[in-house]
Amino acid sequence: MNDATRYHIPKEPGRWRAMTLAAVVHLALVAFLWIGIRWHSETPVAVEAEIWSPQAQQAAPKPEPQPEPEPEPVPKVQEAPKPQPAPPPVEREAARPVEKPVVPDPEIAIEQQRKKRLKEERERRLAEEREEEKRQEEKERLAAQKKQEQQRAEDKRHKEELAKAEEAKERKLEEEKKRKQAELAKQKQEAEEKKRELAEADKKKKLAEAAEKKKRDAAETARAEAVRKEEMSRMLSQAAGSGGSGEAAHSSGPSRGDASYVAKVAGKIRSNTVFNVPDDLAGNPAAEYAVDLLPDGSVRSIRKVKSSGVPGFDEAVRRAIEKSQPFPKDKTGQVPSGFTVSHKPKDQ
Repeated sequence: MNDATRYHIPKEPGRWRAMTLAAVVHLALVAFLWIGIRWHSETPVAVEAEIWSPQAQQAAPKPEPQPEPEPEPVPKVQEAPKPQPAPPPVEREAARPVEKPVVPDPEIAIEQQRKKRLKEERERRLAEEREEEKRQEEKERLAAQKKQEQQRAEDKRHKEELAKAEEAKERKLEEEKKRKQAELAKQKQEAEEKKRELAEADKKKKLAEAAEKKKRDAAETARAEAVRKEEMSRMLSQAAGSGGSGEAAHSSGPSRGDASYVAKVAGKIRSNTVFNVPDDLAGNPAAEYAVDLLPDGSVRSIRKVKSSGVPGFDEAVRRAIEKSQPFPKDKTGQVPSGFTVSHKPKDQ
């Protein structure tokens, strides 16, 4: 412990508080005296004032009209009493000061007005803010309502568009279905017409082929007959020139009845026949042809003696005969005047 702390005198507690209170009391007393002086000349005005102090002070009561102070009583003169011990001096009651209305401090009044204005301004701002909040809420409510109405209108429009699109899709599918049905009907009609045309063309072709065949057969028959007549005339002329001996037939070559020659040329014709035998062909019918030859082995004429009943096979045998020419010579070294050949489809 040093000297400074050893002789340190602690501060008296509440010193500044007591001094402040004393100053306030003196100021109040001066105010009362000043008001008392002006009280007889001016009409008192009741004013409320706030006095700020470190300690909470009770507000001064409102001034009330006070009666005039009574005159002090004049003490009676008494005879001098006998000397007695002097009594303790009697203190006279001090005259009570008349309470005067407190004159407000201008700064306090200004501060009060300022606070009042601030309060009114704050209340006004709060009212405006509440009104603005109400307007904003109403605006938001109307905006939300408008948005909901727009959304409902948009949903309705979207549903209508979907319904229209679905209707258009169904209509398109129905039209496509009708178009396909019409196209199929047209194709079917065209196929039937084509089939009918093919049938008519085939019928015409068969009729033409039959007519051509008939015409060809007639021509062949006529040609064979002419050849036969010519051959008979030639043979007759040869027989007449040789004095009627039986050597003419020999010199003219073998007869149609030469079995070895017929078998030889029949094998050649069979190898050149191209025909697909039907599976349902009943039996094995034969086609028989009489063939007249020229001296060089080429065909003079072909005449069908007997049909097999299968036109395709008859025609195949005719083509095979034509393809087999020229025909070979016989064993005498000469080409016979003709031969008769018989061919069956299953003997190929």
